[in-house]
Amino acid sequence: MQQVPPKNILFISYDGMTDPLGQSQVIPYLAGLTKYGYRFTILSCDKPAKYASGKDYVEKLLLPYPIKWHSIPYHKSPPVLSAVYDMMQLKKLIRTLQKEEVFDMVHTRPGVPTLLALWMKKKYGTKFFNDIRGFWADERVDGGMWNLKNPLFKKIYSFFKNHENECIRLADHNNCLTFAAKKEIQSWPQIPNQPVPIDVIPCSADLNLFDPAKIDPAQKEIFRRKLGIEKTDLIISYLGSIGGWYLTDDMLRFCKQIADRIPAAKFLFISPHRHEQILAAAAKYHLPEQRILTTHAARHEVPVLLSFSDYSIFFIKPCYSKISSSPTKHGEIMAMGIPVITNSGVGDVKEIVEKYNAGFVLDDFSDESYLQVIEKLKNDVHLDALKIRAGAREFYSLSNAVELYKKGYDKVLRS
Repeated sequence: MQQVPPKNILFISYDGMTDPLGQSQVIPYLAGLTKYGYRFTILSCDKPAKYASGKDYVEKLLLPYPIKWHSIPYHKSPPVLSAVYDMMQLKKLIRTLQKEEVFDMVHTRPGVPTLLALWMKKKYGTKFFNDIRGFWADERVDGGMWNLKNPLFKKIYSFFKNHENECIRLADHNNCLTFAAKKEIQSWPQIPNQPVPIDVIPCSADLNLFDPAKIDPAQKEIFRRKLGIEKTDLIISYLGSIGGWYLTDDMLRFCKQIADRIPAAKFLFISPHRHEQILAAAAKYHLPEQRILTTHAARHEVPVLLSFSDYSIFFIKPCYSKISSSPTKHGEIMAMGIPVITNSGVGDVKEIVEKYNAGFVLDDFSDESYLQVIEKLKNDVHLDALKIRAGAREFYSLSNAVELYKKGYDKVLRS
């Protein structure tokens, strides 16, 4: 029987593989898919400093798999022109690679990569897997990056909204992160033949890495001493970047109200940068600096740091574009059996928390809403860690996500 040659996939990311997102939401999926006979070439745009410090680590992650990686430097300025330049460099690299081997499919996230995907589909006939990891143009408006009062940004926004529609129409497969986004896309009258088929695959969590049973006690004790955490402390953590859609001021105002009512409370921020902004927001609300613990961590260190948490908090701006978002941190926190304190209006977060009794959801950021949650913290409302982790396994597991991606790939490439 003749053996079917492996399918060759090009994955294009405007996020770098040396960024946490690349290591949590790109490489694990592709590595999992290789066992089904897919091989990959990753093109990414990496920030020069992160590439210099993280290149060896990423290459080590990829070494066991049939995955090649090509990176170009990411340029941030000048706005717009830098993105055009990066796209031209990526296109040049694609032309070179295409001469060496034919790609059966191109898999991309929104924005610059989808421009390249449609170009490949039209020029080379390459199949296109459209992974809608957010409403990209609307995110830039909601995040304050594109001011629509500026005629240039208004024109760019209009271009990318039309491009978003074209991608959905022409893609060989569409995928999104949330059921809320799927419902929204299927309501768009400009898309023909509605409801257009869309699969939903949330940002997944590696339950083998984020496993409370695998925490090394000796490593945890080192972090405990370094951070000054007492066993009697009530630890409320925050995981991830600061700023943008993450509402630092609202979270610190909430932390201040907790601190006023729960003397044992301390607040652990596991964040790669901007620790000074965290401390500035704490000072603004007169939250004592000794109650704030800040640290950064390599990916393999995050689970042990999270394991100190009694609760974990994240407030995200509840705007239009965020209905398409699946916060990576949510699955990772739930995988550790930790209840969350978060807000509604973001993807499927409220429905997930309520379904799995996995924390507390605020519908607004009023003092009254804060106090209702704080009373539950004071009364030690029981939330079952094992059930929370079971919820993560059902909804957020990496193995489930890989299986769903495989089904999508098979529809496109093995039909």
